[in-house]
Amino acid sequence: MKFAPLLRASLLVTAVALIPATTAGLAAVDGRAGPEFGRLLSVYQMVKSQYVEQVDDDKLINGAIDGMLASLDPHSTYLEGATLTRLTTMIDGKYSGLGLSVEMDDGAVKVVSPMRGSPAEASGVKAGDYITHLDGKLIYGGDLDDAVAKMRGEAGSKIRLTIFRAGREQPFDVTVTRGVITLEPVTWKLEKDVGVISVNEFSRDVGVNVNRAIAELRKQSAGKLSGLVLDLRSNPGGALDEAVALSDLFLTKGDIVSQRGRNPQDNEFYKAESVYPGDAAKGLPLVVLIDAGSASASEIVAGALQDQHRAVIMGERSFGKGSVQSLFELDRSHAVKLTTARYFTPSGRSVQEGGIDPDIRVPQLSDPDAQRRNDLALRESDLRRHLVNEISMDDKKLEADRQIDPRFKQTAEELKAKGIKDFQLYYAMETLRRTGGVALAAKGK
Repeated sequence: MKFAPLLRASLLVTAVALIPATTAGLAAVDGRAGPEFGRLLSVYQMVKSQYVEQVDDDKLINGAIDGMLASLDPHSTYLEGATLTRLTTMIDGKYSGLGLSVEMDDGAVKVVSPMRGSPAEASGVKAGDYITHLDGKLIYGGDLDDAVAKMRGEAGSKIRLTIFRAGREQPFDVTVTRGVITLEPVTWKLEKDVGVISVNEFSRDVGVNVNRAIAELRKQSAGKLSGLVLDLRSNPGGALDEAVALSDLFLTKGDIVSQRGRNPQDNEFYKAESVYPGDAAKGLPLVVLIDAGSASASEIVAGALQDQHRAVIMGERSFGKGSVQSLFELDRSHAVKLTTARYFTPSGRSVQEGGIDPDIRVPQLSDPDAQRRNDLALRESDLRRHLVNEISMDDKKLEADRQIDPRFKQTAEELKAKGIKDFQLYYAMETLRRTGGVALAAKGK
């Protein structure tokens, strides 16, 4: 089985900033489209009368809708049944099974991201992995809902996943013990004098939970907190409102993000002080960690804090998804997820294709596969039919600086011997401790 085609196009299914909408907001169909609908109807009637086997109407209509949306961009899709349920479940932040967010990519089940603290993460499953077999049975070319159903099961039961991973020559097996997944979109911990807040996805109440985390970290440190690390790595996105809320926690003025669509009257500007007054981390320097798995809502936050000089962005260049999807509900069990706008950072940058470039590039040295995976990582610009950035971005220039920084020459084995399991996080915390925030982006005032 050849997997080269799988590496040419990918889609982070949760990399969306969703804006629920109703069909009432749909524009009237151009009257000139009449002849085109006539051609569509002719093909429909031809298939119904001439195809070698009788074809169900639902199959033909769904196929026509799927084809129409597939011709637009990778993020516009038709949702029904289990697929729609899975999307709403992601936004609600409720998961069960192995703790994997997956998608179908050219017939293969691709891991968008393993949930932090999940059985899948503990077993070594990583974002970007392709699952080819379940308990030795091939699932390539099958249905995503069937694959998801097979991965679910009673807590304590085991399943063997066969995985293809970029950077490794041969597939390998991983056995995962199923568990009850209680996903925490926001987790936090105090590392001596530095607070680390991890946002795993932008589901409900992310802003509320991060605000609570900051207050708790101040309390745990007895007022001696020297800085914060906001970890957005492998966060594929979620609700736009939550991205705005999280950004507003740290900003006191200016824009957070603007949304610009086809019709000027639909353009929107989201501003600081619209959700939370003041800076919840006033007086504390802030580092934001991103990587190739940071997309959409994650990029909104990173871009806002970078442009407003409220944080230093560290890690690797982000995914580069600068478009907004609206969810149009057709009825209770059918909906259309349609790309309706591009978003822009406060300075007017579109991250579409180019992504957010960190202020300080920090490779994940503690993971021996990380560099190879990052070199082969699929970003928005690699997807078929991706939206073109209105402001030209040169990917070659963005990736031009390949010289190894002398600070980043340690091997994974050397770091492990020192007890460093996450070099990017380690580097961020040490930077906060070394500088005391003096050399970092402006502290909250």
